[in-house]
Parts: sequence; C-alpha cells; structure tokens
Amino acid sequence: MENLFVKYGIPALDVQKKIRETFDTIFFDENEKFYFELDQDSAFMMDTGNVDARTEGMSYGMMMAVQMDRQDIFDKLWMFSKRYMWHEDGKYQGYFAWSVNPKGRRNAQGPAPDGEEYYAMALFFASKRWGDKEAPYDYSVQARDILRHCVHQHELVEDGRAMWAPENKLIRFVPEADFSDPSYHLPHFYSLFARCADEEDRAFWQQAADNSRQYLLKSSHPVTGMAAEYAEYDGTPRHMFRKDFDFYSDAYRVAMNIGLDSAWFGKRPEYAEIIDHLQQFLWGREPYKAYMLDGRETSEPAMHPVAVIATTAAGSLATDNPRQERWVKFFWETPLRTGGRRYYDNCLYFFCLLMMAGEYRIFE
Repeated sequence: MENLFVKYGIPALDVQKKIRETFDTIFFDENEKFYFELDQDSAFMMDTGNVDARTEGMSYGMMMAVQMDRQDIFDKLWMFSKRYMWHEDGKYQGYFAWSVNPKGRRNAQGPAPDGEEYYAMALFFASKRWGDKEAPYDYSVQARDILRHCVHQHELVEDGRAMWAPENKLIRFVPEADFSDPSYHLPHFYSLFARCADEEDRAFWQQAADNSRQYLLKSSHPVTGMAAEYAEYDGTPRHMFRKDFDFYSDAYRVAMNIGLDSAWFGKRPEYAEIIDHLQQFLWGREPYKAYMLDGRETSEPAMHPVAVIATTAAGSLATDNPRQERWVKFFWETPLRTGGRRYYDNCLYFFCLLMMAGEYRIFE
C-alpha cells in the first residue's frame, strides 16, 4: 500500500510516531482513552457519547489491536464480547447484542451487522497473525461461526433471520430490516471472507462483494458523491430516527471503505468518480452540516466533524485527483477529537491514519 503522507512530504518517522501516539491516546491516555478493563481478562471500548459498549466499537478495537500486534488487548475485548454480548440461544443465537452498559448489562438484545462483519475480519487476521488457541481464542473457528450465522440464521434457528438478504446478498441494517446502510458495505472484507469462510459459503461471499461494490455506486450521488446514512436496496435514501437528512454520521464511513477497498483490491474508475465529487463538494465547507444528497445544507450540525475530515481524506486512496494532496495534509494537521463525542471520530481517525500510511494490512 502507498504511504500518502510520505508521498506529500511528511517524513516516514513522523508518520510512525503519529500512529503510535494515536493508538496510545485511544487505549492508555488517562484523560482521552475510551478503552477500559472490566474483569481481569476482559475490557471494552466505551462510546463516550452514549456511555455504552457497542459491537461497532468492540470489533473496531479488536481490529486496531491486531493491526498493532497487541494480542493482550485483542483477547480482552473478545472475552468481553463473548461473555456479555454473545447470544448462546434464541433467534439471535451466534449474534451479539449491539449495546451493553459499562458493567456488561445489555441495553438491547438485537444485533447490528456492522459489528459482526468487523468481528469476523479481525478474528481471521488474529488467526493468521498469532495462531489459534483454545476456545474462545480459536480465532478462525469463531470467525467462521459468526459468518455461518450471518448467512444461514434462517436455516439454523427458529425465527432466525440472516444478516445478508439471501435474494440479493446485501447486508441488512438489522436482521429484521429489508433495507441497508451504505456504510455497512465492506466488499474488501467479503472478498477475503470468500477465501476463508466455510467452503460452501465462499461463492456467496464473492457475490456479496460484487453486489456491495455495485450498491456503493447506486447509493452515492452522481454530483456530490455523498451516500445516505440509511438506504433502500436500490440505493434510495431512507430517513429514520427523526433524521430528515441524508449525509450524516454512519454515512461518512463510505469514503473510508471505498479507499480501503481500492488500496487492497485495486482502484476503480467508478470509485474515483465518487471520491472526486465528494472531495470537491466538502472542501471548504466547515463547519460541516447534515446534507441532503443533492448538496442542500440543513441546519443540523455534523455530530462528528473530525470523522468527516478523516474519511474524506482516506478516500484519496481511490483516486489521483489534484485535491488529494490538500485533503491528506488537512487530515494530517487535524488533531484527535477531545471531549464526550471523541469515540466515533477517533476510531475512524485511527483507521484512516493507518490506511493513508499504507499500514492497514491484510494478514493471510
């Protein structure tokens, strides 16, 4: 992977220093961390804005840990997930409750599929980097079990619903929903699942990767490049949770995902076009707002402005447009977020930092 920071004149040693310092801030800084140990063998990532632990953040933390070779942190996050979030039975068997409080008590029973897909990928990487151990640290076995439930839940348990719609192989917002979230679509993960999931499901995952790449094109606006936070299977925006706007928190991740897919599996002209439009639209618009896909601005402030900068800059991995340099440098000069909303912004910040440094690695 190309190091975009070095490409634009930032010394490689400074890049490595920033990666280490960012990781240390998230996990160890007494004032700014959001990693906390609960039991001797478990820990969680706190959503500091909502004061809970979410499968999103737990699986993000595991991915950070495997990328940084911190098996100790990885295992503690995984133990918390298995002990407090994993469903042993019922219609959600094999899935994870998406939100628990800092003591591990569930706030909800239902799962959120963006957690399961990150869990599975992090576990496969852990297996390749460190090797499988005894359960529940038999990482590859655990990853395959998660994916088996994601695809076959309706066949495995009574009243179960798969996380990917069988008819179109697109990820659902939640198992009960027949619509999606564009930022959940990780075709670069699915292409790897097609190599290491259960043999009988590998063709499914390759088709899921192909379909998600097409879905990202359908759900991204042809002029602004923005995608909606939630969308129908045809890419049409869907408004939920009293949000009467399109481009908002979840949606920022689409550019980051397009960037990493491009870095791992090659640039695509249709991806480049999306990022070119997005980078052009968002440049100079601070303070960012919530937007309609056609570019109309609403009065709602962006809840995660640092995430907007990070993910839009990471989209540079998909394109060679002349705006790339200023976005990379803009991100480099942007500090981590502080305060109550720092969790989401800083998770995406760290991933984007790794991506643009060429350090977000595949382990296989």
